[in-house]
Amino acid sequence: MYLSSLCHTALAVTILIPLSACSGGTATTPDAPPSITVASDVSETPGMQGHAMPKMPVTTSMPTAAGASSLPVPAGPAVNIENFAFNPPTLTVPAGTTVTWTNKDEEPHNVVAEDGAFRSPGMDAQGTFSHQFTKAGTYTYVCGIHPFMKATVVVR
Repeated sequence: MYLSSLCHTALAVTILIPLSACSGGTATTPDAPPSITVASDVSETPGMQGHAMPKMPVTTSMPTAAGASSLPVPAGPAVNIENFAFNPPTLTVPAGTTVTWTNKDEEPHNVVAEDGAFRSPGMDAQGTFSHQFTKAGTYTYVCGIHPFMKATVVVR
């Protein structure tokens, strides 16, 4: 009888100890709803888990009446990089002319002469690069990041 009672006590302890460890030792009120705090500067992004994507800044300022820009306007011939293309695709200039490229895309670009005559560093949005053409010739160049972008400077 003593052995049977000891077995039952051991079985009860074996079951009760792991169950008591799961309780956490604090009392909770079943009536209280869970508390959730959401920061007011983020919004949920469908299909994303975790933190939401930050909102993009919105610019509300208008250009001045004279249409002035805070960005410097290059003097002389210029090539715009926009919509993954060089514009104009062909530029003709006299020898000694400095040409300025301006990246108007949101993606980085650079300017690389196929003959190695010049190479710009990567340009972020609104970045510029200038090169002076001292010798007559035809200079074909590409974007080293997006080699399908191709254009030419003809120097006379």
